[in-house]
Amino acid sequence: MSMPYDEEKPKKTGSSPPGPDDDLPRRSGRVHITARQRGADVTALGTFALHLPHVLASLAVVFLASYAVDTLTGLPWWIPFGCWVLSGVLAFHRPSERLMAHHLFRLRYPTPEEDRKLRSVWREVTARAGVDGKTYQLWVEDSRQINAMAAAGHIVGVTSHSLETLPTGQLAGVLAHELGHHTKGHAWASLLAFWYALPGRLAWRLLLRSAARIDRLSVGAAAVLIGVFVAVVIALATATYGLVFLPLAAPYLVAAVSRRSELRADEHAAALGFAPQLMAVLRSEHSREKSERTAAATLGVPFREEGVIARLLDSHPDLYTRLHHLQAHVERRR
Repeated sequence: MSMPYDEEKPKKTGSSPPGPDDDLPRRSGRVHITARQRGADVTALGTFALHLPHVLASLAVVFLASYAVDTLTGLPWWIPFGCWVLSGVLAFHRPSERLMAHHLFRLRYPTPEEDRKLRSVWREVTARAGVDGKTYQLWVEDSRQINAMAAAGHIVGVTSHSLETLPTGQLAGVLAHELGHHTKGHAWASLLAFWYALPGRLAWRLLLRSAARIDRLSVGAAAVLIGVFVAVVIALATATYGLVFLPLAAPYLVAAVSRRSELRADEHAAALGFAPQLMAVLRSEHSREKSERTAAATLGVPFREEGVIARLLDSHPDLYTRLHHLQAHVERRR
């Protein structure tokens, strides 16, 4: 399908001609909207699959809690259990998304000036992607960093510093990257995986807190408790052929998949023609980090490199890796 695309003209009341940093060519004519505007790539499905043990543990926790409520109050267990299972749809419910944007992600509505710049750039990005830009909600985060985010089903946020300092072309590259997270399913997969794994994580933390107080028990009681715990672990390991230990490696696997999803979002922006602009943003960030290290060294503040474990748990690839993949994409297009 297609829809009219009326380019914004500077003659309109309350608008102004493009500024010197407006290096984004605008399209005119009609925008062709693709029939399938979002999906789930392998990294989105991998994110959810890696959280599956936590999700199953959460199902067990919520079921036990619902059964306890049923026993104590008479409320059928399937009502609270079913409500929790269906609660994931709130990630795509607009009023719920607004609450998440305000209170969970600490975002705010754009000012009129920010809104004009954001919508102008967003219109061009979504037009190139064949996506209806009105599907998404644009938000601003008060931060002094160059950053943006994609969350839930329709949230796209960008920092106030990005709006203030980035030329429109580079801002478009950043927004195209975030659009890639939405169209490829990364945003909703990450949020649903986090939400459905939450009860299991809370129960695990409670168990660890209880285990930390084992020194208050008598020697006999502590020995019995440790014996029961070891027996349960051995039984589960035998019954699941060792898969019960998969959650121990899950953080490293999830981080690896997350890094891959960032590269895929970069590929999405590059496919829309924003590879040079996105590379300029990354080079600028690299220069800023280098300047901060130099300033710290001048002041005698030691700089500590990230260890291997920290790098394995990092959800974003390093700047060199992102630049390498973007440069490879540019060379393939030549």
